[in-house]
Amino acid sequence: MMFRRIRKIKTTCCILGVLIAASAAPAFADMGTAVIPKQIIYPGEEISAGVVEEVEVTNPKLAGEYARSVEEVTGMVSNRTLLPGRTILLSALRPPYAVKRGSAVRLSFSIGSMQISAGGTPLQDAAVGDVIRVRNTDSGVIVSGTVMADGTVQVMAR
Repeated sequence: MMFRRIRKIKTTCCILGVLIAASAAPAFADMGTAVIPKQIIYPGEEISAGVVEEVEVTNPKLAGEYARSVEEVTGMVSNRTLLPGRTILLSALRPPYAVKRGSAVRLSFSIGSMQISAGGTPLQDAAVGDVIRVRNTDSGVIVSGTVMADGTVQVMAR
């Protein structure tokens, strides 16, 4: 087994009449934690805190960039099927899309003090910070731009 459920077990023992509290945690407890699914998570599913749990890592050979805390994976979307009891690799996760293909978005362009805005339709799904192609709904011209946090697309100058 590569990990075990986290639980702190306290035991007491008596040595020469002195009561000492000792932790029964084994030596591998300092190896950290990993996040595993409690159920199958399919590609495209958003991960909530209720479907994953943190466990102690017990395999010293466990390598790779795997998720170490529930907060690290909560709100992310799975790229592939995640099986119960297996560590979640960070490469198997992506942020949720801010814009969806075919939906209406606001295009904005600014140069100096001049600002232009128009309606557009994304030609692909994209997360915040991605560069995508968008069709201007008024002119039909396809432009490239960066997806912003508010769901608008900041058009790039040619």
